[in-house]
Amino acid sequence: MTSTRPGVLKAAGYSAMALMFAAAGSPALSQSPSSAASPPVALKGKLERVKVHGKSLDGNLMGESASPEVSIYLPPSYATDANRRYPVVYLLHGYTGTDLSYFGPTGRQLHLIAERVFDSRSKAAAREMILVMPNAMNAYGGSMYSNSVTTGDWEGYVAEDLVAYVDANYRTIASRESRGLGGHSMGGYGTVRIAMKRPDVFAAIYALSSCCLNEGEVRPTRDGQPSAAETIKSVEEARENRSAQGTLARAAAWAPNPANPPLYLDLPTRNGAVQPQVAVKWAANSPVAMLDQYVPNLKKMKAIALDVGLQDNLIVSNKVLVDALTRFGVRHTFETYEGDHSSRIAQRMEEKVLPFFSQNLSFEQTRR
Repeated sequence: MTSTRPGVLKAAGYSAMALMFAAAGSPALSQSPSSAASPPVALKGKLERVKVHGKSLDGNLMGESASPEVSIYLPPSYATDANRRYPVVYLLHGYTGTDLSYFGPTGRQLHLIAERVFDSRSKAAAREMILVMPNAMNAYGGSMYSNSVTTGDWEGYVAEDLVAYVDANYRTIASRESRGLGGHSMGGYGTVRIAMKRPDVFAAIYALSSCCLNEGEVRPTRDGQPSAAETIKSVEEARENRSAQGTLARAAAWAPNPANPPLYLDLPTRNGAVQPQVAVKWAANSPVAMLDQYVPNLKKMKAIALDVGLQDNLIVSNKVLVDALTRFGVRHTFETYEGDHSSRIAQRMEEKVLPFFSQNLSFEQTRR
């Protein structure tokens, strides 16, 4: 575990998060790997992509589908051992990404990583598990895995609708002790947020390079002019404006307003000036601010792991959260490594994340 000295870190505010979202399309921070497709590889397991309806997403004001795509990887023995049940790891992708960022032909190809890790000859060997990742993309670049009438209740979708579907349709070990939750960037934020509220569903979490952990400081625009998000007049217009999407995504998730069509959200600035009544909602949705309310829930987790690259501009806010976990006596591990926001995520998945869940989830078979 990497130690940090309490009290020496200043809280990272809006500016660090704004940089992350504004640069989401850059090579360093892109959540959607765009390398050329690799030659087809015959899987020993099976990769499926299905649509899973969730009542938690019904009626969202953005009009996004309530049946998002979900990638599901079944390990090699799933087809050959009909009596065997498996733990499930639910994974959450980052901002501007989709499930195909990990399971698509041009993504990180987590299914191939899993094939290597599930091989007993691997240095990072892990026992076989089912892997599940929903597509949380929307017109603003991502749902933030939050609970909003505007974007939908993604907390409920992940913890209830999706878990219920997977347990009903696959041979899972349907208990919290056999469910893990992990994610990168926006997905790391979602992992921490959902874990705080739903220890009844998940027993172990791994958050990589989490964004949005400490949104306690919203600042006015530098030039005193309206922000890019303030110029957007429709959802369709937002789809084409990358400079506005990051602010809109967070506003839709954390400051929904059903009385403010057509975007159904309140922005944290008006004519470039901070709107305190909205800014406080952003702060309230920050895990650093939320943590003290959910300490008992986090202490129910069997294992909590966090990591971040030393060259990641989100390292300060991650350390602020780690300091808070330490202060409240929440058991966890925290690692830093040489890398930026996205450069070594596939390697971390292979060497750290899948082995972590193999070690901390229950493989004890249950019958239904």
